[in-house]
Amino acid sequence: MESVVRVVPKDGYLLELWFNTGDHRLFDARPYLQKGVFTRLQNVALFKQAYVALDTVCWPGDLDIAPETLFDRSTPLQTD
Repeated sequence: MESVVRVVPKDGYLLELWFNTGDHRLFDARPYLQKGVFTRLQNVALFKQAYVALDTVCWPGDLDIAPETLFDRSTPLQTD
């Protein structure tokens, strides 16, 4: 299973992600901002506090997205 090893929150509710597989991907969190507990991430300051813990992306307040969701619903980024 893929694990997130690094996250960089970007403008527009995007997450730049690096996985233990070597994959470098971009995840668009906007579709989640209208769902359940994730509505709290509409607060840009909170969204920008994303960090890696337990092999995935987390936020303060016990928010996280499963690593397989982050991988499956993200798009590959070109590496230089």
